Amino acid sequence: MNPVDPKRAVTQITQRLSLRKPQAEALRRLDDITDLIAPSKTTDVEAAKAAVRQAYGNLPDAAFEDFERDFPSVCFALATGVGKTRLMGAFISYLYMIGKSRNFFVLAPNLTIYEKLLSDFQPNSPKYVFRGIEAFAHNAPLIVNAENYEEGRGVRGTDFFGREGAIINIFNISKINSEVRGGNAPRIKRLQEYIGDSYFAYLSELDDLVLLMDEAHRYRGTAGARAIAELRPILGLEVTATPKSVGSKSQEFRNVVYRYDLPDAMEDGYVKEPAVGTRANFNPKSVDEATLERIKLEDGINYHEHVKVALETYARQHDVRVVRPFMLVVTQDTTHARQVRDFIESEQFFDGRYKGRVIEIHSKLTGEESDENAQRLLNIEKGGDTDIVIHVNKLKEGWDVSNLFTIVPLRASASDILTEQTLGRGLRLPYGKRTGVAVVDQLTVIAHDRFNDLIERAKEDNGVTRKLKTVTIGDGGDVPSSKPVLVTAPSIIDQMVQEAEAQSAAAAARGGTAGAYEQPAATRASGLAESAPPFRFNKPEEINLAKTVLSVVLPGVSKQVSSIKDLKDPKVMQRITETALAAQKMQDGLFPSVTPEQAAAVVEEVCKQLIARTIAIPTLTITPKDQVSFGFKAFRLDLKSWNFQPLSRELLIQVLRTEQRNIISGDTSGDTPERLEDYIVAKLMDFPEVDYDAHAAILYDLAGQVVAHFRAKYPEAEKLHAVLQGHARAMADAIFAQTKQNMWRGQTSYRVTVNTAFDQLRPQTFDGSGAGVMRDFREPPEQLNQIRRFIFTGFKKGCYKMAKFDSDTERKMAAILEQDPKVLLWMKPGPNQFKIFDSDGNSYQPDFVVETEAEKLIIETKRASDMADPVVLRKAEAAALWAFVATKAQAEQAGEKPWSYLLVPEAAVLENATVDGLASAHVRSADADLCARFELQ
Repeated sequence: MNPVDPKRAVTQITQRLSLRKPQAEALRRLDDITDLIAPSKTTDVEAAKAAVRQAYGNLPDAAFEDFERDFPSVCFALATGVGKTRLMGAFISYLYMIGKSRNFFVLAPNLTIYEKLLSDFQPNSPKYVFRGIEAFAHNAPLIVNAENYEEGRGVRGTDFFGREGAIINIFNISKINSEVRGGNAPRIKRLQEYIGDSYFAYLSELDDLVLLMDEAHRYRGTAGARAIAELRPILGLEVTATPKSVGSKSQEFRNVVYRYDLPDAMEDGYVKEPAVGTRANFNPKSVDEATLERIKLEDGINYHEHVKVALETYARQHDVRVVRPFMLVVTQDTTHARQVRDFIESEQFFDGRYKGRVIEIHSKLTGEESDENAQRLLNIEKGGDTDIVIHVNKLKEGWDVSNLFTIVPLRASASDILTEQTLGRGLRLPYGKRTGVAVVDQLTVIAHDRFNDLIERAKEDNGVTRKLKTVTIGDGGDVPSSKPVLVTAPSIIDQMVQEAEAQSAAAAARGGTAGAYEQPAATRASGLAESAPPFRFNKPEEINLAKTVLSVVLPGVSKQVSSIKDLKDPKVMQRITETALAAQKMQDGLFPSVTPEQAAAVVEEVCKQLIARTIAIPTLTITPKDQVSFGFKAFRLDLKSWNFQPLSRELLIQVLRTEQRNIISGDTSGDTPERLEDYIVAKLMDFPEVDYDAHAAILYDLAGQVVAHFRAKYPEAEKLHAVLQGHARAMADAIFAQTKQNMWRGQTSYRVTVNTAFDQLRPQTFDGSGAGVMRDFREPPEQLNQIRRFIFTGFKKGCYKMAKFDSDTERKMAAILEQDPKVLLWMKPGPNQFKIFDSDGNSYQPDFVVETEAEKLIIETKRASDMADPVVLRKAEAAALWAFVATKAQAEQAGEKPWSYLLVPEAAVLENATVDGLASAHVRSADADLCARFELQ
């Protein structure tokens, strides 16, 4: 392929691979270093070292002194969980795209990482590192490894179709650094007849070989370093989370050109938030060591089970895969590990519930058991058959999983617990980004005996984490000691089907006919929920047909009708009946066949009940009819608080080196700009919303205001240059924040399309842990700040028989809806059930959706202090506009009820209030000019 301009390659790769901020910065620095030293077989290593040292020798996030090898080699130290494998993919893509290399050698420190790398470099892998890279879209890199290199594919330089491309060799270090034993060299160094030399020697003679070292701290030993040197690459790229050598005399790397540590990753939200957990009202010194270990294990399991339910709840609420968590127990030695395992699998520990669900991993395990456990360890993210992993001290690199949420370190010091090797194993986020749900985004260490010490050590500047959240376990704490309970709240219509099934099954067990549905005794005792009204049919084949109608047929029908009321149309019901019968033919043998007459009766009943018990919320698509135009209005910057100081020459150089080398680099490199405003304009151009050609005039006007502001403060030219040059980035950020407030948008018209006339109500899931969690909605909790832990029941008009509230104001609103005679139905939407997006693209889930005799309403309750909050008002504007658009899209076309939006202060939520009264005082209307630009398709 033709080489790509390096800067363009950096931009393309950053965008195509969706690189995170630290990954993008590492790639930018590789581009810089490649330009600095022009790596090749003839590179002057000393001159290259001096050039890199000048650029990266004294930065806050780099401290380069020496390559530490016979060839140019630089280290990128990225925290665990940030994405080092993807970064290696970006490095390879960049060097290949600019024509610097097509031969790469990726080194793994152990078998676990070797197999992981082989998987991630395959196009069929869900974690494929080159997905989106155009250069590899039709000609994927050729992968050579320890199992296939003797076939000669790496030497031929082409694939089986004769296409040339990148060649990536992936090897475990043990395959190349084995000492000669008994006169036999490692296989890779033995003569290969088809090349007349060894494959290792062939690689060392390539004039463009680039070496990438995963977990680079593992290659500083004598044998490993010597084997690497013999490869004679033109460039070494080292990645690791811990840039220091292993062993008793550990030393910091001296070739680090970029460092992004764990505290940075935590602050930026790329990894889980660490927390420390302890038992509520417990003094660890009051018990002996054995008792303390038992308590820590028990509390660890309580928290683990709490996490398990929270994860399943989140998955169901957001329609994502269920993450199966496990707990890591860190023991002192192998004997201790075996004792802990024996206890956990005994009847003394939660009645033997965890027998067979434990993995014990350490170096003394041999034979079949270790192989089985190693496989379970590798598959632990997928399997879900392991609750507890017991390990001695620290887990090796390459095994950092996304489903570790609880760590129980036994007999460990606070300094050991806070190391990246311990915390780093579980910091990877299960969904790739933070969710906003604390339990899902959190890694908790159970450390009763080290609780205070951990809190203090975390505050140290050199700690792995600068802050630790706290979690208390047990009665009165954050996590109850009782076993967590996952409660599923089906919609009324789904509950009717479930109860009909249970009734039919009970009748079959009795050998009689189905009678009135009776809840199980345990359910009645818990006060879980009242029974739903029964269907008029009760035969198994009829119930199965009803399930087919609801789950298979109606999702498609909702896209074909203009209103939920169309389900009353005989022609529509006939089409539903025919489709359901056709779907049931695929289930022949499972149930007796349903006659057409039976099917028609079932469909009529299901449609009737669905109309009566569902608030029909349409799903809409809004698209601009014309090209969306926007720009920025001229305005005066608010500079009253701007008091940036000129930077010293040394500090200025440090700041400048963190920016692009070809952008404003003062005396260190590059030229001074012709206009002082260029310092700032160059940074403003980095914002994607800024089009220089369209906005040049206003950019220079704003920059000119800043220059004038600081010229008045610093008449001396040198100081003025220093303040503008050194603080240009911060100034640009502040300017852009004010500029966004002065953005104009063109008068664009919008086209509204109704995708579905109604959306079936999905089940909601709640955490039902703790005693007395079920509560009648008429009874407020004794402590109002505890309201979120209760599941409220007793509703007659709700689309669900159960609900959770975020405040007592919401509970009072539900009571108003229940007693208002004009209210037909109401619900609290679950996640992904009903979302509105505001002008910034943020999703908004309202408190209540209500249907009365005359209209449908979206109701939001807020404290008086929040009524003028900008975020609340932005959501209100979006919801009022949605109500207008939905009314326009449905009411005029299908005779549906109009929609309105109410923003109600808590003071108005009184016992004697009615919905009509609230609507008359608190309805919000959308902007009339904006409403006029919406057109129904």
